[in-house]
Order: sequence, then structure tokens, then C-alpha cells
Amino acid sequence: MQGKLNLFQATMLRWRELHPYNAVHVVVVEQALQPARLSACIASVLETAGLTGLILSRRRARFVYRGGPAAVSVFVLSSADDARRVVEQETERALNEPFAPDGAIAPFRFFAVDAGGSFHLGLAYDHFIAGGDSITLLLGRIVAIYATGSEEAVAPWTPRLYPRIYRSLFARHAGYVIRGLRRVPAMVASCRRSRRAPCYAAGDASNGFLSQRVAPPDVLRLSRTARNWGVTRNDLFLAMLLQALACVTPARGSAPRRRELGVAAIVNVRAEFEADAVHTFGQFLASLRVSHPVPPGIGLRELALAVHAQTSRIKSEKLYLQTLLALGGVAIVWRLLRADRRRCFLAKHYPIAAGVSSLDIDNLWHRAPALEAATEYLRAVPTGPLAPIVLAITTHAGVIELGVSFRRADVSRELAAGLTDEFLRQWRALPEAAPQGCSRDETSPRGSLPRPAQS
Repeated sequence: MQGKLNLFQATMLRWRELHPYNAVHVVVVEQALQPARLSACIASVLETAGLTGLILSRRRARFVYRGGPAAVSVFVLSSADDARRVVEQETERALNEPFAPDGAIAPFRFFAVDAGGSFHLGLAYDHFIAGGDSITLLLGRIVAIYATGSEEAVAPWTPRLYPRIYRSLFARHAGYVIRGLRRVPAMVASCRRSRRAPCYAAGDASNGFLSQRVAPPDVLRLSRTARNWGVTRNDLFLAMLLQALACVTPARGSAPRRRELGVAAIVNVRAEFEADAVHTFGQFLASLRVSHPVPPGIGLRELALAVHAQTSRIKSEKLYLQTLLALGGVAIVWRLLRADRRRCFLAKHYPIAAGVSSLDIDNLWHRAPALEAATEYLRAVPTGPLAPIVLAITTHAGVIELGVSFRRADVSRELAAGLTDEFLRQWRALPEAAPQGCSRDETSPRGSLPRPAQS
């Protein structure tokens, strides 16, 4: 077989043995829906790109695209009143529908929600095959051909399908990898200080989903605040998430040791060793983790600066490489664990209360064909066994769409909505009066994260 899975892809395959590890992208197309024409556009893009005939060998950690005709079937739903509600329901269903575990796999599923003069086009995919940047360009080509009505108007897309694995990344940055070993004890100590996230020792591991939209004025205010405070937007997202978690988490003051909250962000390491998403299709993901005690009354600016100090060190010392290496160690231990122990292993030893996945569509699409017909872009990412709740933050045309996935065995829909509301309150209070603490009485929150299951 031609392609070899990298460490993160192999990890996703292990996670999807516990529950489907799918992701979903949804774009609004400002044209009437014609299902047959849409299916033809999808088939054309997949076949031209060579993304058909996928064969996976999990045992050998290899894959190949054999090509051939695309078998495309678009599931069409109608929406007379509330298209957004229908999209959320279908996205939630798509997150939990398994793909074939091995062998011949059709890794893409499409759905469309007809809203009359426009429609929502959804793409659900088996996440191990690609990161969000590659899927964004795939979906962009489909929309562009549909909008123009001509394949000739859009340049053919034939990306490289078998990228290098992380071995070359480690070889290039061997010095960082070796020096980073000194940071391992500090990372372990941070994990031991952090509150363990809930994990489903048994039962339903399915994902729920809800979404919110952030208007351009609030997006501009966040960018301006991040610039004025000397932090990145992602730093501010993590700080707001920590503050929101502190509001819905039971008091940690009585805990003898685990008083901090840990959150994580997905890192795209493509630029470190591979071509951009236009030229190479695949997945190049890693992650970073930060933690903080989030004491009562701490200001958001102070918290954001503390997060920035941690993320700056992680980036400058490339400590996310240590996370990738750790995945290799987990793979060895994973084989020795029973299924019920696997569900809680990461929550126990690498505590993450919530995660963030950010994607700027405009930054990707400016190199692709003009996409005036696409007006909104929403994503949903899986929780997996690591974090019980994950925020997919997607920027397009000055608007940010917030897609919130949550593991229903551990997080109720009410709690997920409460956390989202608090996250957005932190956001909308920028920058005139950075919020202090919680917006409601912490003794009677809208919901609270349950205590983790013992493993």
C-alpha cells in the first residue's frame, strides 16, 4: 500500500474502536437545490482529486486510494421553518454514524437541507483521513462548481494523497525533541494538579451537538482585544473557556491536590514539514494543553496573559512534538488495556476538561476559486475519549460559527448550553469591561460537570 498513517491518524483509529470518530462541515449555498446536479458535482471533484476507492489496513497502518467512479448519494432533508435546527439534528446524527472499520471504505457522506432558494450542504467524514483544512478545500471545490455550473470554470484539483509521516518531522526537529524531554516532569506535574474530566466507564459514548453564531461586531471586538492585550485569538478562546468551565465546575477549593483546570487546542503542524492544503490532502494534527487554577475573581485579561505565557513556551520550544511522541507510548499501553479501561485511561492520566478547534475558512479559500455562493460555514468535531466537550470555532466572512460537541454520557445538553452561554458572555463583554468570574451565583449554576468515573 502507498500511504502510511501518522501517529495522530493511528490514534484516531484506536479511538473510533470505542465510538465513531467523525467530523462534519456544513456550508450554506445561496442557490436552489438540484440534487442530481449536486451529486454530479461531488462525484466530479472526488474522482478528479483521486479520493475514491479507499482501502484501509488497520493492522499495517496503511491505506491506498485505488480510484474509480465515486458512488455518491446525497441525503436530502427539507426545512419549511427552522433550517438551523434541522442542520443541528442531522449533524448530530452524522457525528455518531459509523464508517466501515477496515478494508474498503467510503469515507465521505453528504447531506443537504433544502431551504427553498438556498440549501445547507453537509459533509461528514471519517476523521482519520484528513484535517479540517483539506476538507474545507474539498467542499469549496464542490460549491464552486455547483455555483458556476461549469467544471471548466474551476481549476482541476489533484492534490498529493500520500504525505510524509511524522518521522521526518521528528528528524528535522531532533534538537527540540531531545530538549523537550526536560519538560516532561513539569507536564506530568501539571496533569496531577488538574481536575480529572468525567469519563464514561460504560454506556453511551455518543456525541450531542448544538451551535451558536457570533456576529461581526463581536468578532472584531475579540480580535482587537487580543491585539491590545498582546495575546493570540486562540489564547483568548482558551482563557474564556477556562473562565466558563470555572463557572460550571463544582468548587475545587476543597480538593487536596487537583485544583487546576486543563484545556487543549488542536495544532496544525502541516507547515512544519508538508505542502499546503491546496497541494497535499491529509491530516497533520497535534495538540497543546494548558492549565490554570482559575481562582475566583480573576480577570479575563490576567487569565489570557497566563495562557499566552504557556502557549508561547509550547510553540517556541515545539513542545507539541512531545504530545505526538506520547501518542506512540499510549499505543503500546492501549493494547494491554480492557475496553472499559481504555475509555477512562486518557481522562485519568491526561486531564482535559474541554478542547478548542479553530479554523479560518477565509484564509484557506482566498487561494481557491471565488465562492460568493457560500455564505455560512459550520463545523462539528468529535469528542473522543479525551475531552467530554469540544468547541469548533470557524471564521468565515467576518462571522464566527461556534459548534459545540459534547459526550452525552458525561455532559447533559443543558450543561453544554450553559457552558456555551457563559463562554459567549465572556466574549460579548469584551473589551470595555472584561468579565470577572461568573455571571451567576456559583452555588447554583445552570449545570455542573459531574465527578469523573473511577477506573
